[in-house]
Amino acid sequence: MSDLQAQLLELIRLTATSLPPDVETALQDAAEWEDEASTARNVLQTMLRNAAIARANSTPICQDTGTPIFYVEYPQSYSTLELKAIIRAAVSEATEKNYLRPNAVDSLTGRNSGDNLGDAYFPEFHFEEHTGSDLRITLLLKGGGCENVGCQYALPDARLKADRDLEGVRKAALDAVFQAQGRGCAPGFLGIAIGGDRSTSFAASKEVFLEKIGEHHIDPEIATLEARITREANQLDIGPMGMGGHTTVLGTRITQLHRLPASYFVSVSYMCWAFRRRSLTLAYGKAIYD
Repeated sequence: MSDLQAQLLELIRLTATSLPPDVETALQDAAEWEDEASTARNVLQTMLRNAAIARANSTPICQDTGTPIFYVEYPQSYSTLELKAIIRAAVSEATEKNYLRPNAVDSLTGRNSGDNLGDAYFPEFHFEEHTGSDLRITLLLKGGGCENVGCQYALPDARLKADRDLEGVRKAALDAVFQAQGRGCAPGFLGIAIGGDRSTSFAASKEVFLEKIGEHHIDPEIATLEARITREANQLDIGPMGMGGHTTVLGTRITQLHRLPASYFVSVSYMCWAFRRRSLTLAYGKAIYD
């Protein structure tokens, strides 16, 4: 693991400064969909120019490089304590090199740690042991603006006339988009979790962001709902940055968890247009970034 810190530094650089191909394609398609010479198309084209400059100069796509969330799939031979220490060291080095903005602020004192290292939840880690030999680390950078407009519903909800069913999930999701009104840097992506408790539901709603844009749920009924939520959200005329247009949501992914009989949570996580996620896989001594 002697080279792992350097490999992780490259993972952080790529994540912060280079949009994944599927995200960039979704933005390009959205720009073509908007009316010619419209504000919406101009905003989307500006986003794409920004992404190109950031990639060329290895500078952050957005000034808010967000909360670093690491999803680590590791073989039995690895130590999670050692992996966490190496990842934290790479995060600190990336901050020093300005790939990441210092974002870890003590909630009581207001003091910024200066190196993106805070308590046990900053950076955030999710470890999953497997029986294979590959080490795979995925980084999701979750910006504060889009985090602020995430929300959770406990169904039934009398205000929305939303019951404990997929129609209730649809109403909750569209209400979340409407309440955001472009805040959180639209156009964005919706991650929706049905069920779980309050914490596991929110965690699962972010995990779906690890999947490629254009993939859909294996259940045809839920896949249809994903497409419907995206379509109907785009009929709200909120548009890029809330300035009107056809593109408010670029995609919706839904997952479901078992729940207690007393609870029916619907958690909606929002990811901004600067959808930053990358993976590092170490296999047969080689580092693969995707």
